[in-house]
This record gives sequence, structure tokens and C-alpha cells, in this order.
Amino acid sequence: MLQLPATLTHVQATECLQGLVQALSLQSNEALLDASELKEFDSSALAVVMELRRACQRCGKALVVHGLPPSVVELATLYGVESLLGQHA
Repeated sequence: MLQLPATLTHVQATECLQGLVQALSLQSNEALLDASELKEFDSSALAVVMELRRACQRCGKALVVHGLPPSVVELATLYGVESLLGQHA
């Protein structure tokens, strides 16, 4: 399972995304992303998840996101991208 860090802002976004994309090769047809540890974030966290989704699509994998904090979902809704997050209840 892939994991988002506790802090994901602009400062960490590039490195985080690179690590997640590299780890995709270890995932089956469905890449599971655990976001439950995410506490401090900005809109870069949404950008990382959406870019990871695009990377999954290029590899023919589905992205399933678990544990997104409600505040991240609210931010995604504000930007109109909540349907792109691959969130699972």
C-alpha cells in the first residue's frame, strides 16, 4: 500500500510524488493509497493525488484512496475535483 506522509505541502510535493510513482511498480492492478496520516497539507496534496492518478492510468492501474481527512475532501470539493480523487468509503 502506498502512503501519504503526515505533512504534504508544496515543499514536500515533488519528492513525495516521485516516491509514490516509483512505488507503483510494486502495486498490482489496483494501487491503494492510504491518506489517513495526512494532517498538515495545502493544495499541493491534491495535486500529488491527481498526478498519481494520472500515473496509474498510464500504467493501466486503478487508484483507490483510503482515509482522506474530511478537510482534504472539502478542499477538493471547493476546487471541483473531488470525483478525481479515487476515494473509497
